[in-house]
Amino acid sequence: MVLVAAVLLAAPVQGQAGGIAGNQFTNGGDGIKTATAPPPGTYYRFYNFFYTADRMRDGSGDKMDIDFDVFVYANVHRLIHFPGWTVLGGDFFSNIVIPVVYTDLKIGAAGIKEDDFSLGDIFVEPVALAWHGERWDAAVGIGVWVPTGYFDKDKPSSPGKDYWSGMFSAGATLYLDAAKTWSVSALGRYEVHGKRRGVDLTPGDDFHFEWGIGKALPKDWKMGPLQFWEVGVAGYAQWQVTDDRGRDFDWDKSVHDRVFAAGPEIRCMIPAWKTVVELRSLKEFGAVDRSEGILTALVLTKAF
Repeated sequence: MVLVAAVLLAAPVQGQAGGIAGNQFTNGGDGIKTATAPPPGTYYRFYNFFYTADRMRDGSGDKMDIDFDVFVYANVHRLIHFPGWTVLGGDFFSNIVIPVVYTDLKIGAAGIKEDDFSLGDIFVEPVALAWHGERWDAAVGIGVWVPTGYFDKDKPSSPGKDYWSGMFSAGATLYLDAAKTWSVSALGRYEVHGKRRGVDLTPGDDFHFEWGIGKALPKDWKMGPLQFWEVGVAGYAQWQVTDDRGRDFDWDKSVHDRVFAAGPEIRCMIPAWKTVVELRSLKEFGAVDRSEGILTALVLTKAF
């Protein structure tokens, strides 16, 4: 049980391994201009997350010899709506995130080999604000993770977490030149987890930090219908910042999981479809008490 609990602490993609504890937010969903919201309107964002890892790190950051391998595909749907209201000088908006997750998990040392495909936990952000300046953008939001995902304590591939969580987000994008061809952005998120239903266990809080550095290519650089290209690097970091609490766990609560990731990103626009396409691949490093692998994200944003 201790081995399985350690594995279940790894959750770089929401729903990766149900589990005993771990964050619900999906790292790597945003990169270049991560804190820049679009103009008022209605948008649909379609995330495709591909996560693979064959390394599990223990509480000291050392690789565990447990014959570990996991592949996750998360199909995530996000609807964003700006009703046209202005609050505190910013554009008010709301959004909802609905993930569907496939997990293929093997832990040879524990005799586990299984997969699962089902709905994950849904995120609802009823209140968010976005501001735009001459050389900067900023955004804040507050929302809640709803435990809608399938959860089975005896099935580590199940995508649900079985607890409610609140999340606060804040970040900014700075433009380094007047033409806004160079951008530096950062967005922080803080998760506060509730108590798991039916047991005395409250996972520790998590802090997430996503960042991106981008360069817009000349506007005459086109490839058929693909236009307005940007290239750059992006990454994320995630730390557990408070101890797990409760009587129903037997691991060292002083061990906090963490991970870092970085990699290239490219994005472009298809004006005829009012669609933006993003592709980034981020390699994880410095992991503690969780898996360490590669996350690739293909994201499409459609304006209506």
